[in-house]
Amino acid sequence: MATLHATPDQTAAAPRRGSPRTAGERGADAGALALVDSTAAAFGLLPSALHQPSRGPAPTAFARQVAMYLAHVHLGLTMRDAGGLFGRDRTTAAHACRRVEDRRDDAAVDRLVEGIAAAIDRATATGAGR
Repeated sequence: MATLHATPDQTAAAPRRGSPRTAGERGADAGALALVDSTAAAFGLLPSALHQPSRGPAPTAFARQVAMYLAHVHLGLTMRDAGGLFGRDRTTAAHACRRVEDRRDDAAVDRLVEGIAAAIDRATATGAGR
């Protein structure tokens, strides 16, 4: 029977319980939480819908794509980390970014994406003063 071992990347990704966290890590957590909450609210979904393992209905899938796009473009996460927020891999996040970028030519989609980005900024600015 083979024994599975975590790679250094896997162990570094998740902080240990009780370990001190830097302000940057806390800020990234706040940004990710604001991202999920703001995206779900903009699409009229529960935040848990963005984390479903299945694709779900088209509006849910597009909401998740927008969230991965903003995680990468607005929060500066890598494709790997942007996809990982939603249980997807980097290629799925890259596909999501291409899809959203293409759809931003539609003024309504562009306003939606900009509105979610502004909501993330407001939420993280509010949380920073705590």
